[in-house]
Amino acid sequence: MAPSEEGLLNVPGVASRWVRLSNGSLAHYATAGETGPSVVLLHGGLPGSSGIAGWRFMIPYLAARGFRVYAPDRPGFGLADTRQEFWPHYGMFSWSDYVHDFVNALGIEKFHLSGNSQGAGVTAQYVVEHPERVSSFILIASFSVHAPLGLDKDGKARERHPGLITPPWDGKEETMRSMMESIIYRKEAISDDLISMRTLFANNQLESYKAAAGFNKNMWSIPRYAQRANLVGKLDVTDIPGIYLFGVDDVLVPLSAAYEQERVLTNIQFYYPSETGHQGQTDRPELFNKVYAEFFSDGKLTEELNQEAGISSRRII
Repeated sequence: MAPSEEGLLNVPGVASRWVRLSNGSLAHYATAGETGPSVVLLHGGLPGSSGIAGWRFMIPYLAARGFRVYAPDRPGFGLADTRQEFWPHYGMFSWSDYVHDFVNALGIEKFHLSGNSQGAGVTAQYVVEHPERVSSFILIASFSVHAPLGLDKDGKARERHPGLITPPWDGKEETMRSMMESIIYRKEAISDDLISMRTLFANNQLESYKAAAGFNKNMWSIPRYAQRANLVGKLDVTDIPGIYLFGVDDVLVPLSAAYEQERVLTNIQFYYPSETGHQGQTDRPELFNKVYAEFFSDGKLTEELNQEAGISSRRII
């Protein structure tokens, strides 16, 4: 998977595309599949993240099973527009609005939605703001939904659920490799080309990335933003079919945080797959690919796949 002229990993069957959004920004996305239900996949929030980096093993799999798959680069990541007016100045809200602008630009009326880590937080925000557009959704390993679910009222959630502290981004490939090796269980998935691509993107998007991080850090102190970010009585009561996968071996967000979220999200089935870190779709692509294809097709998993994915004993769909 040597890099393309754009600096992207070349993944067989996956195309690099661009679309102009209504606000004038140029949005980049990885895509595959010509017909069938639409799936939008949202990458995580560590420096250097992108659609192709986060979903390279799943995009062609779902396309081969009859889905049209889109993995956009959120503002502040990948090949997203780096002009200052298109930075994610409103963090999570900018990203939720971006998803809406993106699907509208492509004429996608109804779609399945999923996100990993910070992308799961964006997924949750979008689901409650635009439920009429989402057919079903899948969340993967996120701490971004913790405070919105009312689980950090004292500001000490991270003290209760201490996870790996990733090093501050310094622009170096060795730092990127250390970061990836810490969060990804399957080390053979971390190639030199992946590290080079992520380093390039992290450096190109640094100022845009910082704009979002600064807003997200302070938004809970501003009432109108805190009100919009609050998902209590929204995500926890949605009747849109959804499931949540959380790796047993996640070191970035410990299982204790997942269990706390599970107690609130009684309407969403949780799964705890083994040999899985923070980026489960990379650690166990054969399992996650099957889960996504089956859930997005049928709205549920077979008993065999339920067990393979580590279904929580609390409730079985």
